[in-house]
Amino acid sequence: MTEKHDAESYLGNINLKAAGVQTEFTKEQIEEYAKCVADPMYFIENFVKIVSLDEGLVQFEPYEYQKKMIHSMHNDRFVIAKLPRQSGKSTIVISYLLHYVLFNSQKNVAILANKLATARELLSRLKLAYEHLPKWLQQGVVEWNKGSIILENGSKILASSTSSSAVRGGSFNMIFLDEFAFVPENVADEFFSSVYPTISAGQETKVLIISTPKGLNMYYKLWKDAEEGNNSYTPIEVHWSEVPGRDDKWKKETIRNTSEAQFRAEFECEFLGSILTLIAPSKIKSMHYKRPTHEREDGLKVYHEPIEGHQYFMGVDVARGQELDYHAVTIIDITEAPYKVVAQYKNNQIAPFLLPNLLYAMGTRYNNAYILTEVNDIGQEIVDIMHNEMEYENLLVTTVRGRKGQVMDGGFGNYQVQQGVRMSPKVKRVGCTMLKEMIEQDKLLIEDYDIINELSAFVAKKGSYEAETGHHDDLVMTLVLFAWTSTQPYFKDLTDINIRDKLYREKIEKMEQELMPFGFMDVGLDIEFQDNDGTLWRVADDDDNQFL
Repeated sequence: MTEKHDAESYLGNINLKAAGVQTEFTKEQIEEYAKCVADPMYFIENFVKIVSLDEGLVQFEPYEYQKKMIHSMHNDRFVIAKLPRQSGKSTIVISYLLHYVLFNSQKNVAILANKLATARELLSRLKLAYEHLPKWLQQGVVEWNKGSIILENGSKILASSTSSSAVRGGSFNMIFLDEFAFVPENVADEFFSSVYPTISAGQETKVLIISTPKGLNMYYKLWKDAEEGNNSYTPIEVHWSEVPGRDDKWKKETIRNTSEAQFRAEFECEFLGSILTLIAPSKIKSMHYKRPTHEREDGLKVYHEPIEGHQYFMGVDVARGQELDYHAVTIIDITEAPYKVVAQYKNNQIAPFLLPNLLYAMGTRYNNAYILTEVNDIGQEIVDIMHNEMEYENLLVTTVRGRKGQVMDGGFGNYQVQQGVRMSPKVKRVGCTMLKEMIEQDKLLIEDYDIINELSAFVAKKGSYEAETGHHDDLVMTLVLFAWTSTQPYFKDLTDINIRDKLYREKIEKMEQELMPFGFMDVGLDIEFQDNDGTLWRVADDDDNQFL
């Protein structure tokens, strides 16, 4: 009897049926099998077992919101779910995937997570549930490995980390992206640009994206677009109070053991960015992106076409080379306040020597826009080509004036002249400070998702600001260039715009209005003041109205 049992088992595992083993069904088993095929919820509630921390191996009893998730996953091709921590989101998905491969032949499934170990742990939970199915419900096992399984009906499951190479070249019928908000932004970008189009192109391909929020990243964009009906995903949201056992007492205790911010992010599922961002998190959260009116495959996004008579500024950040950082360009309408980003370009594939032609075309289209390029690296070569060979007229130049550092003045005088500007600590500091004021006071309007995303991860580091690990700040740095330029008297002469003066006077007016009810008429702020953020403002004469 033992020998027969071993022969019917996969590699001696008595819980697994080997391939090629014939099963004689009873009438009752046939009826049960048919019910399982027709209704995944019936299968899960009657045959799927899970490990409970308190009770060990038990029959899975889904909560009401988990039942709704099963219904959506079964009937919709694209599903995105936003759930709090420890809500059983992975368990319900794994249970559905088990049903999917058992009762559908020749289906390929990918379980992808931010870490390989996490993906394999999810697969191990599916394998545990499989091993505790009755033999007559099982498919014969062909392969049973740490990172993959193959069943006799031809269905396969692969567990891997979320990356561009994870499923490249494969044909998958279902993709499960677990905790997608925690996948590094550069990895998520590469995955969706190189892999996702192929896996979503099929007529019946299913994509399940499940996560707890973490900042304003690609998961955030997919969720917001799903909510607004701008993509094909069905959004599913679960509040922490829907999880049995969680009430106000539990909430207070959890906050006491963690923090209010952590609770809001992990359980209220708010899309909160880092508290260390240059731009206040509350402001970033209120910023809304929209779809560009025109978008090219090479990375150009246009939100507003050029208007005759309007003035435009182009900030350019040049990458070192291909597939490293991005070449980034923003075009800003500076005709009147509030100023607004009208187009952006972001590409890490184009060779640097092709950039001059691209920049020339973009600048010319936008009324011969003023162009300022960061020239710390190969940017100098780009600018030289545009100046010497293409004779582009509106290239902004700077001079180096000793202790004053770099000043934008048109290149006049007996000082060292350079096309563009070097991103020195001082330039970056002034640019970042001014950018913060402009955005938070709604003097610079941004409708581009990529820029908002970068701002949500542009954080304080080592006495300055830069992108968090796994994120980029190329587009943000083009805005820093503009913000620094706006502090230069020469820019006022060119454009008849004094952004610093506008911001200063509006601060004064606001403070006077707030103080008026208390009878304060003259508070002596005509020379300098310090705002709530600790920023020092000073007004000198018209020729030297400098921001400190």
